[in-house]
Amino acid sequence: MTPVRLSYNQAVAIGAALQDAAGVNLRVLPGKNDVSRTEPLRQGRVEFSATGVGGSFMAQEGVFDFGAENWGPQPIRVLMANNGGAINLAVGVANDLGIKEFSDLKGKRVAYIVGAPALNVNTEAYLAYGGLTWDDVERVDFGGFGASWTGLIENQVDAAFASTNSGKAYEAEAGPRGLFWPPIDPDNAEGLARMTAIAPFFTPNKAMVGATIDGTDGYQGAGYAYPVLTAIEATDADLVYNMTKAMVELFPQYDGKAPGIGGWAMDKQDMEWVVPYHEGAIRYYTEAGVWTDAAQAHNDKLIARQAALAKAWEETKAANPSDWEAAWAEARRKALADGGFEVVF
Repeated sequence: MTPVRLSYNQAVAIGAALQDAAGVNLRVLPGKNDVSRTEPLRQGRVEFSATGVGGSFMAQEGVFDFGAENWGPQPIRVLMANNGGAINLAVGVANDLGIKEFSDLKGKRVAYIVGAPALNVNTEAYLAYGGLTWDDVERVDFGGFGASWTGLIENQVDAAFASTNSGKAYEAEAGPRGLFWPPIDPDNAEGLARMTAIAPFFTPNKAMVGATIDGTDGYQGAGYAYPVLTAIEATDADLVYNMTKAMVELFPQYDGKAPGIGGWAMDKQDMEWVVPYHEGAIRYYTEAGVWTDAAQAHNDKLIARQAALAKAWEETKAANPSDWEAAWAEARRKALADGGFEVVF
């Protein structure tokens, strides 16, 4: 299993529960960005990946780094997702700048993570909420998530994206510059519209866990399902069924063993998310009585979306265009529009 760095503690806690209950050893392989977490999955080196929207939704869509000729839309399937709501996924800023709103980031240095399209799109969404784009700020490139936050602490950059309960965020809070999370107003319809036009998976959320947040009344920001436990379509259905069953039935054993881990509870699952569920997971949820006809119809549509994208990809590859990026962008847009699917990115 390859987890997002920020979900590492959750993966370890789940692995301990599996070991204690079933004698199953879960080998945890850290990855520093979306591509490095998804590559072992598509190569068959791992059965599951605990990832974010990059390794799930964006990999499915074949966009950003996943739109390169050696990638393309992936047949990603979901087992479960952490919908805890205790934390936010947000852009934090150095507290020594006097920034109060996201619009105040104009002209400031903002971190961009090479090979991590999810982090960068999420940052772009927060900028859009403030009426800004990447052209309005100074983009500073980093090779990984951790490096970007070290950069914030060491005054190489002014803002970076993270989970509010990230260890790096706590480091920034205790560092010489301090940390501040600019707010998201749930009543700001125009700002939210700009935000979700960039990242449709965001919803307003009040976090109670994280750097500068613990012990307070909370931080009104935004969030989404994170991490997401994924496989690929070809992953053995029985294995997926048993892993899903273990995740649900062992929840009492690992609940409370890591920050934000409570979001794996069965009653927090969204069966109509933006990426389809694996047939093995569906079998378990059907037996558990929580899978509905509406969820199945939604899932079928998402699988059809993936099929349309895969077909467009193969046709584009066969055409061997001289400008791959432009050709795939147009082919992808047309395939989604012609199929009656929502066009994003």
